[in-house]
Amino acid sequence: MKNINSHTFYSCSIVLLCYANITLAVETKGQLGFDVRQFTEKNETQLSGYGDAELYWESEAGNDSIIFKAFSRIDSVDDNRTHNDIREFNWLHYADAWELRIGIEKVFWGVTESAHLVDIINQTDSVESVDGEEKLGQPMIKWSGINDWGVVDIFVLPYFRERTFNSEETYLGPQIFIDTNNATYESSREEKHTDFAVRYSQSLSIWDIGVSYFSGTSREAILTPSINTQGEAIFTPHYQLITQSALDVQATIDAWLWKVEAIHQTNDTQDYSAMSGGFEYTLTGIADSNADLGLLTEFHYDSRDDLATTPLQKDIFLGARLTLNDVQDTSLLFGVVQDMDYSDSRFAFIEASRRFGDSWVASLDARIYQSNTPIDPIYLFDNSDHITLDVTWFF
Repeated sequence: MKNINSHTFYSCSIVLLCYANITLAVETKGQLGFDVRQFTEKNETQLSGYGDAELYWESEAGNDSIIFKAFSRIDSVDDNRTHNDIREFNWLHYADAWELRIGIEKVFWGVTESAHLVDIINQTDSVESVDGEEKLGQPMIKWSGINDWGVVDIFVLPYFRERTFNSEETYLGPQIFIDTNNATYESSREEKHTDFAVRYSQSLSIWDIGVSYFSGTSREAILTPSINTQGEAIFTPHYQLITQSALDVQATIDAWLWKVEAIHQTNDTQDYSAMSGGFEYTLTGIADSNADLGLLTEFHYDSRDDLATTPLQKDIFLGARLTLNDVQDTSLLFGVVQDMDYSDSRFAFIEASRRFGDSWVASLDARIYQSNTPIDPIYLFDNSDHITLDVTWFF
C-alpha cells in the first residue's frame, strides 16, 4: 500500500466502533473543522473541511490498552490534500519496568522550535501543513525499558509510508507534477524494507537528554526530474537507505530553556551533519498581568550548504511566544527565519489561537515568503504568501 486507502480506513473504523458498542468501555472523542486559506499575492481561495475521531479502551487491570485515531480531510482545490489516514491504531501492554506497543503509532523526538532534525520515525504529511509538523501514522513494534538510569526505546518498523505531496493544482509553492505512483527506492524491497531505530533518554537535574540511532529508508524524498510519455516534465520521488545518529539536549535554568539538536547522516549520495540550537527566555507576568512572553532565538547549520534540501542550511530564527494564561487559552507565536548567506531570503509566520466556550477553537496562521535567489529553496514559495483561518469543534 502506498497510503492507507479509504477501504482500509473505513473498515478499521467500523470494526472498532462495533467493538466499542460490545464492550461499553471505550472512551470516544474527536473534532470537526473548517478552514479558509487566502493566497494574498495570487488572489486565490482554498477551502477545506476535516475531522478526526479517537477511540480508547483500557483493561480493568489497567495494563493493556487499545487506541485508534483516524483523520480525514476534503479540499476544494488540491486533490492530493483530500485524503484519509489512520494516525494511530495500536495495542499497548504495561509492565513494571517495560512496555510493548504494536500497531500504528506517532512518535515525536526533538526540543527546538523552528525545526526538528532528530524527529525521524514518522513520515511527514506535507499536504497537511507547510511547516512539516503533521505526520502520518507509522506501523511499528516498539519496546521500551524504563529504569532509574534512563529509558531505552527499540523500534522495528516493518513498512514504509511515502511522503504526501500537493498536486500541480495547488496554490502553494511550485505547480509541478510529482509522480507518487512510480516512486523508486534504493532498497530492492521498496516500501517493505524493515527499518530499525533505538533511542536512549534521561532527565538529570536541569538536563533532558536524548541519543538516537536510525537505520532504514529515508523519510525525505529526493525529487528526480524526468519526462513522462506525454513529453511533460515531471518529478519522481526516490527514497534512499540511510543511517542517522542524533542527539537532542535541553537545559532548564530558571527562566531559560537552552536547546540543541544535532544529526549525522550517511547515505550513498552525500554524508552530512546538521544542527539547530538556541534558547527560549520567558518573561512571566508581563505588565502586571497573567501573561507570559517567551523570546526565542535559534541557529541552523547544514554542512551541505547550497546543496541542502532544506531552506535551513545557514539561517537564524527569531521569535516570540505570547501566552495570556486566560480561560480561553489565548496564545500567539511569531517568528522570522533569515538566511545568513542570502540577505534577500527569509520567511515569517504568525500562529494564533483562542478557545470559545467549551468546545470551539479558532486559529489564525499566516505565512510570508521572500527570496530573489533561485538556488535557495525559499525561492520556490516566493509567490505563496497566505493566511489561513481555522474553526474547530471538539466533541
